[in-house]
Amino acid sequence: MFGNVVVIVSVSIISNGKILMIKEYKPNAYNKWNFPSGHIEWGEDILNAACREVKEETGLDINLLSTTGVYNFLSLSKDHIILFHFIGEIIGGSLLLEEQKIIDSKWVTINDILRWDTAQLREGIIIKNIAERLYNGINYPIALFSKLIAKEQ
Repeated sequence: MFGNVVVIVSVSIISNGKILMIKEYKPNAYNKWNFPSGHIEWGEDILNAACREVKEETGLDINLLSTTGVYNFLSLSKDHIILFHFIGEIIGGSLLLEEQKIIDSKWVTINDILRWDTAQLREGIIIKNIAERLYNGINYPIALFSKLIAKEQ
């Protein structure tokens, strides 16, 4: 049986050389570290979705700086995932985890993520791939998405 096609946004929030990681209270992700992330809602702009998900899960307001790319994979639940990953900086708010959905948070270095066993991460191979791009400074301008969205409207 095939799953669904799911479009996800996730964000590496970088502050003082560290990245915010969270643990979600979800059956398929319980006790696994992940970037703040979530589904794009019907008709929602990708960039707005990324900022909304971060605000909902962490209480932080962010500015998106760039993207590490788009990742296409099958999840552990057999859904086809298309994940847009961004790099963001905090511009407001305060860390307040979404009750009953986020159970823990931690500021870590890129090297910490690269050292973690993939079993500790929600989609370990994908998260490590993102961390490697962050480590190597591989990212693309956020304007790429703004230009694409403007052409479609």
